[in-house]
Amino acid sequence: MIHHLSEAHSLVQIWISELRDVAIQQDRMRFRRNIERIGEVAAYEISKTFSYQPIAINTPLATTTSYTLQQQPVIATILRAGIPLFQGLMNYLDKADSAFVAAYRKHDEQGFHIEQSYVTAPNLNGRPLLIADPMLATGASFIKAIPSLLANGTPSELHIVCVIASQEGIDFVQKALPNAHIWVGAIDPELNDKSYILPGLGDAGDLCFGEKLQN
Repeated sequence: MIHHLSEAHSLVQIWISELRDVAIQQDRMRFRRNIERIGEVAAYEISKTFSYQPIAINTPLATTTSYTLQQQPVIATILRAGIPLFQGLMNYLDKADSAFVAAYRKHDEQGFHIEQSYVTAPNLNGRPLLIADPMLATGASFIKAIPSLLANGTPSELHIVCVIASQEGIDFVQKALPNAHIWVGAIDPELNDKSYILPGLGDAGDLCFGEKLQN
């Protein structure tokens, strides 16, 4: 199921416009913060889908009933580009446990494949799992990362959080993971010959943290 985080008239739409703008991209802190803000919005929207249970609390004047989560979620990210989006989710879901996947595009003569070198996660059984990566281009990173995480248990629900996705990537992930909820700020129409999203915003990891040597 696709969930759109932005409408034509919303702050998320403004933040995405700033993320795309080559003039604003030079402000690395602002770039990271805009991604983090989108993560905060996503956390709030996803929280509406969780299960809650009543609890009794004492105010200075009386005892009243409120609510708490039945299960704390697990928030995962694909390093390194996913860190600001992950932080935005954690800012709101601050009691969540964390999981991490180290994955990157390894280039070769045929193009590239996804190289995955590190996975760590808590027990996922019966807990909502959120996995964050700002760009859903081909969808290959998610499709490789998620089974690795599921080796640690079966979550109650799966939420994929991204800022910009290609339609091709959305279709690929939906086919592979039909029960996943995909939360996205914008869906762009196509990929270029290097499998970058068009119009997209460029390399999110480099814009967040600086250019890296190609592997």
